[in-house]
Amino acid sequence: PFMSVFLSLGCPHCVASQFYLPIWAQNGLSPTHLSCILSQLLMMSYSIRSTVVSRYAHTLVTSVLFNPHDEAHEAIFDLNLPRIAFISNFTMTIDDKIYVAEIKEKHQAKKMYEKAYQQGKTAAHVAGTKATFALAYEELLQRHQGRYQLVVSLRPGQLVRKLNVEITVSERTGIAYVHIPPLRTSQVWSGRQGEGDLPPSTRIQRGETCVHITFSPTLRDQSAFSSSGIMADFTIHYDVSMEDIIGDVQVYGGYFIHYFAPRGLQPLEKNVVFVIDVSGSMFGTKLQQTKKAMDTILSDLQASDSFNIITFSDTVNIWKAEGSIQATVQNIHSAKNYSTPRLGTDINAALLAAASVLNHSNQEPGKGRGVGQIPLIMFLTDGEPTAGETTPSVILSNIRQALAHRVSLFSLAFGDDADFSLLRRLSLENQGEARRIYEDADAALQLEGLYAEISRPLLADVHLDYLGGWVGASSRAHFPNYFHGSELVVAGKVQPGEQEVGIHLAARGPNGHLLVAHHSEEASNSSQKAFGCPGKPALNVTHFIHRLWAYVTIGELLKARFQAKDTTTRRLLAAKALNLSLEYNFVTPLTSLVVVHLEKTNEEAMTQPSTTAKTSTVTPSSSNRLGLGTGTLCMPTPWLTSPSPIFISCLTVDGDPHFVIHIPHSEEKICFTLDGRPGDLLKLIDDPKAGLHVSGQLLGAPSRPSHKDQTRTYFHIITITSDKPRAYNITISRSSISVQGESTLSLSWNQRALVKKPHLELHVASAALLTLRLGPHLNFFILRHQYRHPSTLQLPHLGFYVVNGSGLSPSARGLMGQFQYTDIRLVTGPSGSYLQKHHGLDVPVVLGKRLLKESPRLLPRWTSCWIVKRSHVERLLGQPYLAYVL
Repeated sequence: PFMSVFLSLGCPHCVASQFYLPIWAQNGLSPTHLSCILSQLLMMSYSIRSTVVSRYAHTLVTSVLFNPHDEAHEAIFDLNLPRIAFISNFTMTIDDKIYVAEIKEKHQAKKMYEKAYQQGKTAAHVAGTKATFALAYEELLQRHQGRYQLVVSLRPGQLVRKLNVEITVSERTGIAYVHIPPLRTSQVWSGRQGEGDLPPSTRIQRGETCVHITFSPTLRDQSAFSSSGIMADFTIHYDVSMEDIIGDVQVYGGYFIHYFAPRGLQPLEKNVVFVIDVSGSMFGTKLQQTKKAMDTILSDLQASDSFNIITFSDTVNIWKAEGSIQATVQNIHSAKNYSTPRLGTDINAALLAAASVLNHSNQEPGKGRGVGQIPLIMFLTDGEPTAGETTPSVILSNIRQALAHRVSLFSLAFGDDADFSLLRRLSLENQGEARRIYEDADAALQLEGLYAEISRPLLADVHLDYLGGWVGASSRAHFPNYFHGSELVVAGKVQPGEQEVGIHLAARGPNGHLLVAHHSEEASNSSQKAFGCPGKPALNVTHFIHRLWAYVTIGELLKARFQAKDTTTRRLLAAKALNLSLEYNFVTPLTSLVVVHLEKTNEEAMTQPSTTAKTSTVTPSSSNRLGLGTGTLCMPTPWLTSPSPIFISCLTVDGDPHFVIHIPHSEEKICFTLDGRPGDLLKLIDDPKAGLHVSGQLLGAPSRPSHKDQTRTYFHIITITSDKPRAYNITISRSSISVQGESTLSLSWNQRALVKKPHLELHVASAALLTLRLGPHLNFFILRHQYRHPSTLQLPHLGFYVVNGSGLSPSARGLMGQFQYTDIRLVTGPSGSYLQKHHGLDVPVVLGKRLLKESPRLLPRWTSCWIVKRSHVERLLGQPYLAYVL
């Protein structure tokens, strides 16, 4: 991805017109750098918070910049992203205005950019002095050489008074070890274990299944690193405990993840052919680094292994034309002195020669050294085909036919001039992987590290069958090899109605022996072992596993798309990957992250109808202490965005606190007041089946002069928690709005904002109205009541409205939830009117007038309401007040 941000802070005479932010996703195969331009701005704080649950890491990077100058200056948000990370959220808060990024299809985002660019509106001139950037990204940590590595990029560009890194790692099977090497300045990983002391101001708290790490360098610590602050990576290495040979299988919410990394196996013998580019472009440093790495790699070969070396340029030279030879001390010594530099790059001929060597080694059982060994090709080049056959499609076809899916080809692209696309396709089509080698001082270490990952094959032809589960379109996964220190990861869905997922393993081990194992895992979350940090909030593992499934699935779809040979298949796979990317808010090669902010000029505002909901103040009369509601039938409504919404609401609560319930199939309303206690947290909706929980906290208010003994309360905090199908926690107070999901987002009532996430849409339409949708069948309004000239009795407070509650289940409970599907009727008899509840007691009511506030744009109005007296409220609710206090 590449982020382009055009900002100007501190321009008091400018008018904001349009703001655009694109993050373009490239191929996602190399470490990524995001940056803008920074000059003469003070960074007030810089924080990174990363949470790892079952290898899946969610990282949030937040920086706050301040402009102390009178003139405008440009701002920067700069960090290095991990190679395989997907950005999942980006927000900017500039001078108390928030800009929330949306994921768009790549071409759609590009059109938005081009339109803005043509209008000359690609820069945001902001009348303010402070900007906050917050970027979230997610990644599945890879296991290499027996450990996982989490790297967070520290790029503040200056000394920062508040700099903090907080990392929490939780693993179900336990954490075997943790190591934190010194800060790393190189952007690439050599594969060697870092040595040295912990970075200064680092603290580690360990538990059986959790480790909590903080890094808070002081100004002195930062200046000791550099006068311009820390520009480095904070790295954590760790590994997990794994006792079962089948690995760790986790099943949550209809999805499963399987980590396969058996320990204690004997390595297989291998037959490896090194194919090395020695053309003119490799002369000098590249060839010296390659030779240095090869000396180490050859020394690492086991005596039971076989090997050969092919060097190529415009011609191909095979060290041992008769085939691979045994890795004896003498043969290794001879191989270290072998090299034949030439010009040109004949990739096709070199790889065909490697295939011929491996095939020759297996032709005569008992005579060739390659019989029964794992055949590998390690192919290194720094260029593209320039000699012999140069057409990529022909080269791919030739190598595919020669290797016949029997050999794993690992390609290493040395430098930026290598044809990485061709090398990647060559490897993927032939049971291997492709990696980049960066022209860095430790390029030799990179080569050694990458070879170390494939130097000890432990299993071949690994077949994993999932009984009761799906992996893509089938129930089977196949891997050509499993190497020491690595991990195979499979994500899938549980088939409907299945009570357990069975995993059957079949693989070939040393001497051709068949390894077979079986494991079963219950499909219910309750069967899963609890894990995490003691004293910390319980982990929402279901949320992580669900997103991890999407992450892995998108990666597999993109890989399959890259390998597909016909256009129709590529389009189908791209469409599937795009849909998942948009649903889960991921920046992938098919999507872009974009922010567009539009404000009309004064001239436009005079000639065009306004679509902005203006803030209005409401000054209720002194008698406004009863409920509010609606004057229309309770019914599901579409997403309301009109400037003056009339609430079509089933259930409402507002005021002191006052509840209004619509009687089903009529226009009649029931009103009752609940005498609460200041500080109590009340259960408004509790519906575990629908995954929705709503609570409200009470704030005390002064008593009326004529009722000193009567407590008055208002709601000042509303909390909405959704567990299904996505996990969100939304906290609304009188001053701010917080949204917690895959990341944390803070909004202000004083700025308009629109947030769109999977199964969530939140709109701050004005300083008084928030609209919220959770999935297709749950809509809510939250009113923020403020008074321009409040009396001593009036306090700012919140009102909560259920506009569409059809997504609630019949088992919903709570002060409001119990009335969504209740069988309640209004009956009028000789002794008066009363409410008749199904299988419940009758409740007397009287018809009266109540003052309702049903929109921030309209004045309160009086309406008819059937009132339940205070003495009969508990009779209506069926339980005492304390039963609803959380």
